[in-house]
Amino acid sequence: MAKYTGPVCRLCRREGMKLYLKGDRCYTEKCAIDRRSYAPGQHGQNSRKKLSEYGLQLREKQKARRIYGILERQFGNYFDKAERQKGVTGENLLQLLERRLDNVVYRLGFASSRAEARQLVTHNHFTVNGRKANIPSILVKVGDIVQVKEKSLKSPKFVELKESIAHKTPPAWLDLDKENMTGRVLALPTKEHIDLPLEEHLIVELYSR
Repeated sequence: MAKYTGPVCRLCRREGMKLYLKGDRCYTEKCAIDRRSYAPGQHGQNSRKKLSEYGLQLREKQKARRIYGILERQFGNYFDKAERQKGVTGENLLQLLERRLDNVVYRLGFASSRAEARQLVTHNHFTVNGRKANIPSILVKVGDIVQVKEKSLKSPKFVELKESIAHKTPPAWLDLDKENMTGRVLALPTKEHIDLPLEEHLIVELYSR
């Protein structure tokens, strides 16, 4: 299972904005983009040039990929699937990305970042509808129940997490049972539910070239 293994703070600096890839650290003064807001590399401080139309489209696609932690080929597959579905392609794409199990785990507050959620999923800490689910790219459906395994609930990680999620509020398309560490998919996510700085129409324009 391929994934990006380099320094994630460079990705935020390259996009010129916080992508919140390190979870809670991104909210502290240790956040790299607060200390060095310019792009990484030798010429980073001089690289803020006006982007072409293609450049804007490319940056938007890269931003989406990096937020969700997806490599190029897999992202292209999601776009192909979104294009075949009924409705607006850009919104379909965001919906598919939001429905990934690792993203749902993150949205429910069971992890501080999507990267951590991906790791917890692959380490067999969750079930979907009572069945083992250790593939981060599983797409949840309306009515699906995502739950922390009973055995995992006793680990220090999830004991601490149970206390922290008391103040968490998931997006409207998800329901969270904080006591039983269980989440339910109430509806498919829409653009209004996705609080991310993404202009999906630019991604569609890029793939339509």
